[in-house]
Amino acid sequence: MGSAGEQSSGVQAERDFARGVVMARGRWVYVGRRGGNKPSAGEKSVITAACEKFIVKVLKPRFLPEIRRTEFNYPIAIYGKWHGNKYRFITRFRSDDPRSYEPEFDAPFARLEYVSRDRFDLSYHRHTGEWFCIFESVSLAEALHLIESDSHFEPC
Repeated sequence: MGSAGEQSSGVQAERDFARGVVMARGRWVYVGRRGGNKPSAGEKSVITAACEKFIVKVLKPRFLPEIRRTEFNYPIAIYGKWHGNKYRFITRFRSDDPRSYEPEFDAPFARLEYVSRDRFDLSYHRHTGEWFCIFESVSLAEALHLIESDSHFEPC
């Protein structure tokens, strides 16, 4: 049996390998796929259906019961779409200002990252443009409940 230092470095090596990096010839190198686990076609359709139902029955009535024009950017739609192994919830905004670069643009606000069967990491989209994961390995039902109840995930 090795010393405590050898044991902790062994644990660290396991963590590094799980993250997809290993030490090879004195250098850190990436191993594995970049996209992570991907849901099967059947799982993807079930997840999509549940998320679309959630958008129609929960998010739209609560955050976008009607489109209210303003002189600034205003939300016109809430929808979701896949990006690799991640399902993103997105708000579509419109600007009627003739000086705007684009008349419409998308702003994602929540992301479900598929980890394994019925397990997701839940992230919110920060004002800096980065995703920040605040819940790990939650079920789809838990994730949808968290999107509904946690203020980090408000779309508008």
